[in-house]
Parts: sequence; structure tokens; C-alpha cells
Amino acid sequence: MTEAINTRILAGKSARDGRRRGMSQDQIERLMSVASPLFLLLLWELAADFRFIDVRFFPAPSKIFGTLVEMVENGQLWRHFSASMQRLFWGFLFGGLPALALGVGMGLNKTLRAIVDPIVQATYPIPKSAILPLILLIFGLGEGSKIVMVAIGIFYPILINATAGVLEINKIYFDVGRNFGASRWQVFRTVALPGALPLIMTGVKLGIGMGLILIAIAEMVGAKSGLGFMIWNAWEILSVETMYVGLLVIAVLGLVLSLIVTEIERALVPWKRR
Repeated sequence: MTEAINTRILAGKSARDGRRRGMSQDQIERLMSVASPLFLLLLWELAADFRFIDVRFFPAPSKIFGTLVEMVENGQLWRHFSASMQRLFWGFLFGGLPALALGVGMGLNKTLRAIVDPIVQATYPIPKSAILPLILLIFGLGEGSKIVMVAIGIFYPILINATAGVLEINKIYFDVGRNFGASRWQVFRTVALPGALPLIMTGVKLGIGMGLILIAIAEMVGAKSGLGFMIWNAWEILSVETMYVGLLVIAVLGLVLSLIVTEIERALVPWKRR
């Protein structure tokens, strides 16, 4: 029994010493997040080199990166990337901020929730890509239709998660605020919004992913620039490497934006760390 206890003590001390000398758990997790996609790319490269896959449809990553560098040098990629990012930014602004305010308001106010919730539940299951013809009919083929598509895609995840986040807050915190004479704005700012932040940040991540999907779809149909247009145009001229460049940029963009939101979440919601 004594030997077993001593063994556990020594093992715990060794683990602590290893953590002091080596990387922290957060650093290890971040390293793994970077290493996992690189490992998949390496497997893809090897499979293409040894002809385990048809390189006509799955070109080697080295060729894709070569095309990417060429498109960066001639400015073509930046033109499409900047167009998509501008649409994503404005869509996030026009869809995310109203969703945040309305979602927190629905969590705080039963009457508002009773009015809006049935509309949300009825419209949310409608495929957003299915309403693209209607959006194009209303807003035309200009920038407005792309921004509206992104705004719609971002609106629902943030709204639903913000409402759920407020409803998850223990009611005792609202009672404390009322007992101290807090106004509605103070309750919103100091209780509802901070308490709902974990789920709100989850909604932001989901919204960004949905926004990237919808902006690509919208650009394929009614645009002359953007990553979606670049992918569709590459399909029309059978430029497979260019298609993969567009897909790769969207994937990396989604990863980078998700990491940025995660870092913001770490700063704003430190109590959520595990």
C-alpha cells in the first residue's frame, strides 16, 4: 500500500516537472490543431505521388499550392478574396448585431419570445440556398443580394444561441440585479449579455461557417468576383487546380476565423476554460 502511494506521488511530481519543462496543455492543443491538417495534406501528397488517387480530379497539394502562388503573384486571388471578405463583413454586421440584440431580448422578455419564436421556428428550417432566387429577384444581381444571403445565414445561429444562453442563466442573478435596483439596460449589460456569452460565441462560430457557405453559393450564381465565382468559373474552363485553390482558401479562411473567435472567447469568457 505504501509503495503504491509513493509511486503515485512520484508519478504526479514527474508529470508536474514535465509540464514545467515542456509545453502547457493549451500549447499542445494549439500545436495539434495546426499539425492535423498538415498531416492530411502530407497523406494527400503521398497518395497523389504514388497514384493511389486519380490526379486529374485530385491533384497533388504541391500543384495546388503552385497555382495558388501564381494567382497571388498576378493579383487574381486577392481580387476574389477581398470581394468575398467585404461581403462577409457587411453580412456579419447586418445579420449578427440585430440577431444578438433580438436574441438577448427574447431571452429576457417572454412576450417578445412568444411573438418572434414561432416565426423563427417556421423560417429557420427553410434551406437558405433555396431562397436565393427570391433574394436575387428582390435585391438584384448587385452586392445587396450577396450581403443579404450572408446576413440571413449568420442571423439564425446567433439569434437562437443568444436566446438559449440567456434562458440558461440562473434566475437568482436577475433577482439580485432587481433587488439592487438595476435598470433594464444594466441587467442586459451586466447579467444577460455576459451570462449568455458562451453560447453566443458558439453561435458566432456557426454563423461564420454558414456565412462562408452562402457567400460561395451566392457568388456562383450572380457575381463576377469572389471565391465562389472563382470556383464556378474554374469548373467551366476545367481548371481543377484553381477550383481547389478556391476551396482551400475558403477552408483556411474558416479555420482562421474560427481560431480568432476562439481567442476572443478565451478573453471574454475565461470561466469557460477547461
